Amino acid sequence: MKIKKGDTVKVISGKNLGKEGKVLKVYPKTNKVIVEGVNIIKKHAKPTQNNPDGGIMEYEAPIQISNVMFSEKKTGTTRIGHKVITETVRKKEVTRKVRYSKKSDEVLD
Repeated sequence: MKIKKGDTVKVISGKNLGKEGKVLKVYPKTNKVIVEGVNIIKKHAKPTQNNPDGGIMEYEAPIQISNVMFSEKKTGTTRIGHKVITETVRKKEVTRKVRYSKKSDEVLD
């Protein structure tokens, strides 16, 4: 998966089109993400010890990962790619796989 927890994403389709938020949780098996402030649902809750009043609670529901796109401040929405970088650390060459923005060609991690 190219989108990780903590990334800022923008919704590109569906009822929440155009909204931006931070990724709170990623579900790789089902290809879904939970985005802060996006896809809010209301759920009726009975009174419990933790919530003695009960009532109508609002939650963020998962959204399909194909409906969101990574967003940067400089370039706006962009695609994410992977590339292998070789660096010299203490006279040794170390290779590592990193994520990068395809518009600005900057390393994200």
